[in-house]
Amino acid sequence: MARLDESARGVYLIAVTPFTETGALDLDGCDRMADFYLEAGATGLTLLGVMGEAPKLTTDESATIVNRVLKRVDGRVPIVVGVSSPGFAQMQALTGRVMDDGAAGVMIAPPGSLRTDDQIAGYYEQAAEMIGDVPFVLQDFPLTTGVQMSVPVIARIIKDIPTCVCLKHEDWPGLAKITALRKEGATARRVSILCGNGGVFLPEEMERGADGAMTGFAYPEMMTGVVENHAKGDMERARDLFDAYLPLARFEQQPGLGLAIRKYVLYRRGVLANPTLRKPGAALDPLSRAEVDRLMARLEKRLKELN
Repeated sequence: MARLDESARGVYLIAVTPFTETGALDLDGCDRMADFYLEAGATGLTLLGVMGEAPKLTTDESATIVNRVLKRVDGRVPIVVGVSSPGFAQMQALTGRVMDDGAAGVMIAPPGSLRTDDQIAGYYEQAAEMIGDVPFVLQDFPLTTGVQMSVPVIARIIKDIPTCVCLKHEDWPGLAKITALRKEGATARRVSILCGNGGVFLPEEMERGADGAMTGFAYPEMMTGVVENHAKGDMERARDLFDAYLPLARFEQQPGLGLAIRKYVLYRRGVLANPTLRKPGAALDPLSRAEVDRLMARLEKRLKELN
């Protein structure tokens, strides 16, 4: 598989991690999940992201998940792997294992202790030194990490570190940041910008200059449909599709419950054998499940109307 580079575009779906009812890895579920994402039109997959419950996995479990999905995908799309960790030794070890298995690149989020631009830039310089020539995605997700990345520090990282090939943009509000980064001369070279936050701003992000999405949603067809229609120049169709999915996408974005909702919907769609989150993790109560069921029914009705 070719390595990730600055031309990355489309939809790199953030994969969930399937578990059995007891919290063990569900490797057969990994196969079904990979097949589902590919059938939905994924350009690539991103494993062990925030919504992949990466912090709940051992290093061996993480490597096992990646190896299983890589074998199932069999080179059809590139695989990016989240390798963020408290220390560089673990990051270096996991990066080496997944790249040897055929991953296209890795994703690195900053630790929450970073406060200044110099600290942020210095951290990524050290991280890049530890993983060598492996291309990486710079994850800008202040709502989770607590780290505020300014446009100048992102531009500095892009200029100083050639292996930074993609920005995973998840600032919120963040549309102005995309515009600033896409302004002529803002960065030393053009890198890919793939956006997160469950795709709830995707039409606007695409029109601001993003190259696609790197996020998850239980109906990935929404994101692939928006990106595809944007590429065709048909933003009216893109917005019609987006609007149909928005109530459920909004519901899934609830802090604390979002992943439980996503896994429940994937369970309802037959992708997951059960909606288990590994502990500690929230579970949906009966009323919440009923609300999701209602949103799914309304979505299916609206999609039929849109044909």
